[in-house]
Amino acid sequence: MAAALACEKAGADGITAHLREDRRHIQDADIERLSSSVSTYFNLEMACVPEMVDLAIRIRPQQVTLVPERREEVTTEGGLDISTDPRRIKAAIDALSAAGMRVSLFIDASIPVVEQAAKLGVPAIELHTGRYAHDTSSGEPLESLRRAAAAGAGLGLAIHAGHGLTVRNVGPVASIPQIEELNIGHSIVSRSVFVGLEIAVNEMREAMRRARSS
Repeated sequence: MAAALACEKAGADGITAHLREDRRHIQDADIERLSSSVSTYFNLEMACVPEMVDLAIRIRPQQVTLVPERREEVTTEGGLDISTDPRRIKAAIDALSAAGMRVSLFIDASIPVVEQAAKLGVPAIELHTGRYAHDTSSGEPLESLRRAAAAGAGLGLAIHAGHGLTVRNVGPVASIPQIEELNIGHSIVSRSVFVGLEIAVNEMREAMRRARSS
């Protein structure tokens, strides 16, 4: 909890935590403490499974982001499949929304996927930026993000983005005008080992500010 509070003090606009089904990162009690102690905005990332939906309804963070989850992966490596079984996704969205939470879907930067997300009735989407983070030179992944963000905003969705973003590569993503929220964790925490959380958060905020202002 101290780390989350330090990030807020340093200027973070919100705190995101991913509670995995195997609890490899954090535990249920951590989510409960975060939900009651975060003073900005608490976003819970979780798999779209009944156990997690029930937990979120009990704890009630301000936002829930539904993400894909595979036990063999180190971290989330792609967007949520929202087309194969849309009824299951829709049921989770409806249950969480009815309990008063804002729901976002972590999806690939593809216009058809963005359109499907809008059909499911969510107010927000988070575009997976991993492909861009792994290939910042070709330009195509960034163009996909730009097209998906524009399409989503045109459909009335709030546009978020995240995964693999660092101080060095965040600028082009932060400069996409439709993107209003970036979820960045690993880079900031890794940097904080050397300079502390306050400096790490401020470095990221400054990189984003420069991108926006230019």
